This record gives sequence, structure tokens and C-alpha cells, in this order.
Amino acid sequence: MSRSPGRKQENHKISRELFVLTYGALVAQLCKDYEKDEDVNACLDRMGYSIGIRLIDDFLARSAVKRCRSYSETADMIAQVAFKMYLGVTPSVNCSSATGNEFSLILDKNPLVDFVEELPAERASLCYCNLLCGVIRGALEMVHLAAEVTFLQDRLKGDAVTEIGITFLRKPEDRKHRRN
Repeated sequence: MSRSPGRKQENHKISRELFVLTYGALVAQLCKDYEKDEDVNACLDRMGYSIGIRLIDDFLARSAVKRCRSYSETADMIAQVAFKMYLGVTPSVNCSSATGNEFSLILDKNPLVDFVEELPAERASLCYCNLLCGVIRGALEMVHLAAEVTFLQDRLKGDAVTEIGITFLRKPEDRKHRRN
């Protein structure tokens, strides 16, 4: 069916609170379904990965960003554009290696944990926001950037900040031979 020419396309957005509460319910259900935190963490990562491979198309279409020329530009784009666009926060970016392929995204405020005070003692190894790691990894893979993405620090575990580590696994390709 075609749209009528005068009709404006609707943008459907859900409230941030509804999303955060729904995410909390999802994690709670996974904790009931799986005995081991490692299984919950793996499931959240897989779900995030599936989201990331689909979300990159929306991100590229809506943000109209140019091609990143370095890992540093890519990390800045993730922090300053993607996190702001989808979560409403802008993490700071730190390069944590001399080779320039390891970065940390440091979130002073993590919107996914707005209604979570602390993890239960029996769930100490749960990575509550592991979905974010999967989303980043999946999105990067779709633009041909293999990366390892993990939580390095987590406020829910008593750390001062939430820190996500991104390690790009391949060296940037030299583009000596370009097509005209």
C-alpha cells in the first residue's frame, strides 16, 4: 500500500522510563530462567548483538555521519552520536593503549540502571547491562570492524563509574590502492 502524499510519517518513540523498566523485567526473567550469571550475561550479549546488527542501519540513516578514518574517530562517534541518539547520554572516551586500538567509554550516568540500586549478593557476577556490549559489537561488525566489547567497571558492583572497554581486533587497512 502506498502512503497518501500529504500524510506525514509518524515517529514512534517510547518513554525512557518504560524502556528502562521493560529492560529490568527482561533481566529479572533471564535470572529466573538461568541459574548461572554467565548464562544470563551470554544471553544479554547475544540479544544485544542481534539488536546491534539491525540498529546500525537506522543509525547510519538518521545520523548521516561520514566514514570514520580511525579507531579514535569511531570510538568518538559511538560516544558522541550513537549513545546520545539512543540513550540520551554522552560518555567520555579514553584511549587506553599505545597502539590506538583500545578505548574506554566512561558513563557517569547509565540510563539502564535508573531503577536499580544494587545487584543481589547471589548475582555478584551478573553484568546487568551486558546488552550494551552486544549492541556495540554487532553494530561494529556490520561496518566491518571486529571488536571485543566488555564491561570494565560497573556502578552496580560498587565502582565509581560505568566503563565499557572496546578493543578493535584488526589493524586498520592501508588504503594505498584507491579506485578513481
